[in-house]
Amino acid sequence: MTPLAQARYFLNMRIVTEYENMDSALAKRLSALRKSRGMSLDQAAELSGVSRATLSRTERAQTSPTAYILGRLSAAYGITLSALIGGLDERPPSVVSRNEASFWEDPETGFRRWSISPPARGYEIELVWAELPAGARLEYPAPAYSGMEQHIVLFEGSLRYELGDAVYNLEPNDTLRMKLYGKTALESCGQGAAKYLFAIRSSQ
Repeated sequence: MTPLAQARYFLNMRIVTEYENMDSALAKRLSALRKSRGMSLDQAAELSGVSRATLSRTERAQTSPTAYILGRLSAAYGITLSALIGGLDERPPSVVSRNEASFWEDPETGFRRWSISPPARGYEIELVWAELPAGARLEYPAPAYSGMEQHIVLFEGSLRYELGDAVYNLEPNDTLRMKLYGKTALESCGQGAAKYLFAIRSSQ
């Protein structure tokens, strides 16, 4: 095996391990969240609209949840996606590098998100960097809470944002601000990935 092939092999092994660790940590987090609310799997399934079988497999890290499933759980539990994935940041004010930011990738669409300023106790705003591959589409059935405030600025690509019956088309350097009450969808319409920063208010 050549040095380059060895490097690729070990890099791929590291990526696989990181995803396995991420799935395992997320599974424990989702299980703990459900139990902290005193819910059975049946109750969580009924509230979220996610099947009991899927919830059970997800909480045992037997399957990787998609953005759509996490969106349903976020709405059901009343917390943002960042808090669902990574919990609350308890650290005092500090510099956080991108490598330290909580990262998650949707196994279905390839959507990637970094919680670069995560939800924290005593703070209302969180910042997320997101990358949606060309042609990919995300759909969310409901926000974490009705009227959740969101601001987006697009840096690269082209992004179609559907807010109920309204449609907004963003090009680089465009911004959009809104309050979320129901179903939303985002679609990357350009040649390359849509790369954008968004801010949301973590709680009402």
